[in-house]
Amino acid sequence: MQMVAWTASFFVFLSFFMKTMIPLRVMAIVSNLTFISYALLGIQEGVFDKVAAIFVLHCLLLPLNIVRLYQMKSLIREVKHAADSDDGVKFLIPHMSRREYPAEHVLFRQGDAADGIFFIQSGSVRLPEFGKTMGEGAVFGEVGIFSPDNVRAGTVVCAEDCIVYQISRDKVMQLYYQNPEFAFYMMRSVARIVQDNTEILARAGRVAEPAEA
Repeated sequence: MQMVAWTASFFVFLSFFMKTMIPLRVMAIVSNLTFISYALLGIQEGVFDKVAAIFVLHCLLLPLNIVRLYQMKSLIREVKHAADSDDGVKFLIPHMSRREYPAEHVLFRQGDAADGIFFIQSGSVRLPEFGKTMGEGAVFGEVGIFSPDNVRAGTVVCAEDCIVYQISRDKVMQLYYQNPEFAFYMMRSVARIVQDNTEILARAGRVAEPAEA
């Protein structure tokens, strides 16, 4: 019985060396099981009344640690799914408001305060500074939301009559902090846009070099 008690204590000691949550929870579950075994041996030794508190404590901690372990694994699966997919826009639609704009309407200008994200249901928009056009199904405006100064990196103009959905910056930030899958989608989206725009500007710079020479 004493050997089991020392073993259980050793597992508790090891749990303090775990640097991430999943190994810590696994080690906690092992220690819970070992302490429960230790307490049950008390029945055989006739001292269960002295270890009953240990038995009750670890019977309560065991399901709690199992639930937390399951939640952590589920969270990791969701984040991995977000890393491999582009369907994060599904989180935005229920919180967006519908707007209709005519051709040549300026949705925002470079340097404006970034106050929301847009989703194009129909029509297309153009980004003059980057020489880009985006059509149906595109999401834009997220770069300004997450930039340090929260301003628009470029101008967006309706290339034709458009139906767009908009969501405020405050709502985006709520979703970002509450939903890890959506947060991962946003970070991937921003990184992809920054990479694309950097490549566009780099190509424009290479084209301009011969003329300057």
